[in-house]
Amino acid sequence: MTWFGSFYRSAVGKKATMAVTGIVFWGFVVGHMAGNLKLFAGGEAFNEYAHFLREIGYPLVPHSGLLWVARVVLLVSLALHVHAAVTLTLLNRRARPEGYAEREPQQIGIAERTMRWTGFALLAFIVYHILHFTTGQAHGNFIPGDPFANLTYAFENVAVVAIYVVAMLFLSLHLYHGLWSLFQSLGWNHPRFNGWRRVFAVAFALIVSLGFALVPLAVFTGLAGG
Repeated sequence: MTWFGSFYRSAVGKKATMAVTGIVFWGFVVGHMAGNLKLFAGGEAFNEYAHFLREIGYPLVPHSGLLWVARVVLLVSLALHVHAAVTLTLLNRRARPEGYAEREPQQIGIAERTMRWTGFALLAFIVYHILHFTTGQAHGNFIPGDPFANLTYAFENVAVVAIYVVAMLFLSLHLYHGLWSLFQSLGWNHPRFNGWRRVFAVAFALIVSLGFALVPLAVFTGLAGG
């Protein structure tokens, strides 16, 4: 634990922590997106998938037991990711409190420039999303145990659809730069495959964000749900 604490306090340790927790989120968003697309198989298939998640491992583990394990892992990963990002920013500012008199011109894309703000926006969206579809406080007609009804009712509201679509735009930017930086933080950085690294980051960010955005748009336009 002492070794980890010393490692984590360093800039390298914080970047590695963000990379590892980023891999956790990477796996989660792929699985979550695939599950959401069950919507197009109909309400029964969608609810069966949600039921399956709650029953994984039963009767060896209690109902929703492994689901709660996954939630705890995600919560711890999120806490570490946010803390590492904030403290790394402060560490970099302390290292150069007066800034540079002259700075070499750099090509910095919108994803990198907005990384901090898309992160905060996604954090706020995660809280809203949990209150919306998990606990129901932010839902106008929440029905426990019927995720299909909850989803189709929610996305009949254009304002809710807009929130989710804009959040997916933020997600695409955050995912792109996060994946690009992840490879570098783990030492997988070489001119021979950096082109493929960029292609992968762009493709993954677009596929995931569009896959998520497709659900509210399809419900709102009547292509699915109802």
